[in-house]
Amino acid sequence: MDKTIYKRVLLKLSGEALLGKSSFGIDIDIVKIICQEIKDIVELGIQVAVVIGGGNIFRGVEVSTKGIDRGTADYMGMLGTVINSLALRGFLSELDVPTRVQTSIEMREVAEPFIVGRALRHLEKGRVVIFAAGTGNPYFTTDTAASLRALQIRADVMLKATKVDGVYDKDPVVHADARKYDAVSYTEILAKNLRVMDATAISMCRDNALPVVVFNLEKRGNIKKVICGQPIGTIVGVEK
Repeated sequence: MDKTIYKRVLLKLSGEALLGKSSFGIDIDIVKIICQEIKDIVELGIQVAVVIGGGNIFRGVEVSTKGIDRGTADYMGMLGTVINSLALRGFLSELDVPTRVQTSIEMREVAEPFIVGRALRHLEKGRVVIFAAGTGNPYFTTDTAASLRALQIRADVMLKATKVDGVYDKDPVVHADARKYDAVSYTEILAKNLRVMDATAISMCRDNALPVVVFNLEKRGNIKKVICGQPIGTIVGVEK
């Protein structure tokens, strides 16, 4: 059996991770792959929580610049995260992975309300818990929601899945000479505005010493490699 270095993790997925090659919505094949990778680490005995964005369906920040009140737009975005969370739950269930969705906005017909004690019991019983609807408040990103939920469930680490293989000193898509960090401190992230996550999320992680591993989700097997301590991506949290 593979040796793991974490017991309880929070996996942060962007809504865009579900797009695949589409410009909108959910690519079923991509969701199936992600769910299989989650199953792989659950079978290692890892307790897994997930927070997923809603950018593949609705981006509140963008729409708020076009006439809709920011608060209303953010609530619309939260509903997008619920759609994504239900999709993940559906495919995880198909793989016989017991899964619960908890929402910050009450909608009992489709999911449980967020209760930290109940979430902890699910995790301890080996169930995946997906936290939907962000923090339940406008003006906060799903990165901030992920940091908050990771702290509330006392996760060992937050796994930030992205489209690049770590944190760079500048955009590697635009700059060929961009340098990748193997490890970087929270303070440097904030000082250099490296945009790994928003400042509120990073500050919460720093203030509570929650490590973050940023890695490429598109390379299959990377989630398991991170869990097993292989040098994948960038570790955020090492203060210099």
